Amino acid sequence: MVGPDAEKEATVRRFGRMFIAGARLTVPLGMIILRKGYGLGAMAMAGGSFHAPEFTVAWPTGEIGGMGLEGAVRLGFRKELAAAADEVERQALFERLVAVAYQHGKALRSATTFELDDVIDPAESRTWISRLPRR
Repeated sequence: MVGPDAEKEATVRRFGRMFIAGARLTVPLGMIILRKGYGLGAMAMAGGSFHAPEFTVAWPTGEIGGMGLEGAVRLGFRKELAAAADEVERQALFERLVAVAYQHGKALRSATTFELDDVIDPAESRTWISRLPRR
């Protein structure tokens, strides 16, 4: 989350600790995105970068983005939302924009822009995990 509440709670500093912990891992790391992988949380789970794990894959149900999609729409389309004639029109526009954002954030679509090795059938998860090198 972004904004005054996140700043007050030192959210970024706390995520920074997760990045440090991920960078210090000495065990093999693989990343399977099951559902939502957004922003700093996704990067922290990936050890700081989608390049850090031995593999980064997603189930078809995965969603990936630089930040939560509702927040991204509120920030990225602030002027368009403010220009809506009334609250009903504003809410309808918001819902349309979020629906488009969800289509773009789905794993199959996101795999073309994020560094995913593959979008896998959930039944293949164990096979991917078993490929991790033994140390």
